[in-house]
Amino acid sequence: MALPLLPGNSFNKNLGKDKFHKSQHWSYCNKVSMLVGEDKPGIGGEPLPGQKLKPKYSVFPRGVGCDAPSWVAFDKQVLSFDAYFDEEVPDKNQELYRIRHCKIYFYLEDDTIQVVEPQVMNSGIPQGTILRRHRVPLPPPNEDQFYTIDNFNIDTDLIFYGRRYRIIDCDQFTKNFLRKMGVRLNPSVNCPDDPYTKERQKLIDSMKPLRPYERFDTLKQFLEHDGHVLRFYGVWDDTESMFGDVREVVLHYFLSDDTIEIKEVIPLNSGRDAVPLFLNRKKLPKYGPIGLYQPGTITDRTVLNVFGGLVGNKGRYILDNRKTGAVHQEFYKDCDLSIGSVINVWGRKIVLCDCDEFTKEYYRTKYGVQDFTPIPYKAPPPPKVERKFPPYHGFGSEEDSLCSCSGLLPKPPQKDFKKFMEKDRQGLESNILRFLAQFITTDPIDKDRKFIVSYYLSDDTIQVFEPPQRNTGIVGGKFLERGRIKKPGQEQYKAELSEYYTAKDLYVGAKVCFHGHVFLLVDADEYAFNYMEKHANEYPVANICVVLDKLKAIGEPRSREIKQIFAAADPQHTTTIDYDEFRNLLLNISDRNLSEHEIMTLGRYYSLRDKNEIDTTYLLAVAQEQLKKYSFENFGQLLAVLAYNDRSKCGLLASDKCRTICKSFRLPVADDLLRAILTACEDCKEQVNYKKLVDGLNWRDHPIPVFQTVLIPLQCEDEWRGEPPALPVKKIQYLPLMVDLFGNEEC
Repeated sequence: MALPLLPGNSFNKNLGKDKFHKSQHWSYCNKVSMLVGEDKPGIGGEPLPGQKLKPKYSVFPRGVGCDAPSWVAFDKQVLSFDAYFDEEVPDKNQELYRIRHCKIYFYLEDDTIQVVEPQVMNSGIPQGTILRRHRVPLPPPNEDQFYTIDNFNIDTDLIFYGRRYRIIDCDQFTKNFLRKMGVRLNPSVNCPDDPYTKERQKLIDSMKPLRPYERFDTLKQFLEHDGHVLRFYGVWDDTESMFGDVREVVLHYFLSDDTIEIKEVIPLNSGRDAVPLFLNRKKLPKYGPIGLYQPGTITDRTVLNVFGGLVGNKGRYILDNRKTGAVHQEFYKDCDLSIGSVINVWGRKIVLCDCDEFTKEYYRTKYGVQDFTPIPYKAPPPPKVERKFPPYHGFGSEEDSLCSCSGLLPKPPQKDFKKFMEKDRQGLESNILRFLAQFITTDPIDKDRKFIVSYYLSDDTIQVFEPPQRNTGIVGGKFLERGRIKKPGQEQYKAELSEYYTAKDLYVGAKVCFHGHVFLLVDADEYAFNYMEKHANEYPVANICVVLDKLKAIGEPRSREIKQIFAAADPQHTTTIDYDEFRNLLLNISDRNLSEHEIMTLGRYYSLRDKNEIDTTYLLAVAQEQLKKYSFENFGQLLAVLAYNDRSKCGLLASDKCRTICKSFRLPVADDLLRAILTACEDCKEQVNYKKLVDGLNWRDHPIPVFQTVLIPLQCEDEWRGEPPALPVKKIQYLPLMVDLFGNEEC
């Protein structure tokens, strides 16, 4: 079977064999003619005619050097050669050829070559990468082979695609590498000069300008003072002109280029146009008594008329190299600016009266100026006209009537929304202070009536409720609608707003008058006491420090007598006395200068209370009822997540961690109830046994009977009817009180 001829192949009949292109060899596989590699030998392992087998090893013996592949061993290693090539210029008479310099880079990792020509300014020739990086074949007749490191040396020629490059030098790394490879380097040669460039340089050097431009180097000043601005405050007195007045200005001096910018401070409702700048940023010239210069006086060059009008109408002009007729113009510098100086801004006299701190520090450092006394320049403010409002007419609220007088369009009074959001009911935190009150009257029917006064902190409103009492003949219920209550003794029709009762006016022992009814506050609920003690800085009667200072000022002159009185009240030496006796002693000692609330604050602070904890079983029972209501049964997964977060596998987790995990499961339990359960279950280290917690919440496997009793029942604050607290103050420890009042001196 005859083989077909392919493009690029040769066929020699004289040899009696098929002779193909060197890089293409054919063979048969399953009776199919296929192209095989150029390294495959002929029959018997002998090379085919014209075939060149590559050696298995390099010129170096096996074992010398590292065994890493070339792309690893020679990574980022490049040989750099300096070269040039000459380019013919057939279309110009001034030059026949050009000498173009270039760089030849040989990449050792893959034997690729790149040729780059450095860019020359104003050359007019497209420069840059001449030959992209790739393997370059040798010139014919060896075009089947590629350039290697053996083809490179100094003072040799390389032909890349028909263009001849002459290598003249290389860098030091390339020299060292070629010497290690055993290449004997030729000496470096000089690059020939480009004849056209040489002629152009001679022409440029021979040209001498008649008057060279002066160069002023301002780069250093710009780099040192870029962004540094001096600020002066001044005034321009324009009262001499018609309808003129004194205007305030701000002068900015830019240290980077010695330019000045002036802004005018336009007061409100002045009737002047709000122009952006009084003076645009520019160099401000100094003007003497001669006034302004005419246009054309200041020029960059001075021209001299040699002949004038002597020779007809023709004249001869030359440039003045000596600048004999030049006019030098002076500009304001930083040394000309100081507090009290007057600058001429195009005919306007501006007095500098003050400056900022950066300007003071600049002059203090550079010029040693220490006196920066400002000059008063601002006019005194006009007297503020007191705005008078008409008196209240009795219709609507006082705030609404006042808002209708504040503007042309009446607006409703603004409520304190932030206070409402902070002091509104949040869970079990009601933010309502409740007091037990009685009438101050001699009427035997009314003096036994009890009232609940509720003060709402969210909007400062007061509501009075009368609990129903049996066999009194009085129907209980709402006594006073919720609203703000004015203090008595104020004029009704006046321009000022009336004063209303606030939370500071309500405390145990206070007398209040609500619309003609005088009440005495005799007690408060536990929440009111706790809230006032928690915010003691707002309520002086609940501030233990203020009460102690007041009592100390009263009893310090007779401290020994007071100690004997308290000791006589405790004949058994138990260091405690009853609260009623403690109250009577304080009233006698202070001559009734202490209010009932202040005495209660002392009693609560130094009381000896019985410890009684909330029943955990009751809390779990309430939680199980809520979980059962919402059909929550995912207790196994909850326990697994809690155990997963227990890294130490001790069965305990932090209370905050347990609460976060329960919240992530969207446990249908109120947040306050969950906090109470976790607080009751935690130990001294605030750790919770999460397995017992999950078992207690599991209403399916561990139900809690409904009839189980509770030590302290939970009561809603809205249902408080003046009953005494569940844990009343009975015993008072008077020794700590004596120590806080009079020190550690023995009685």
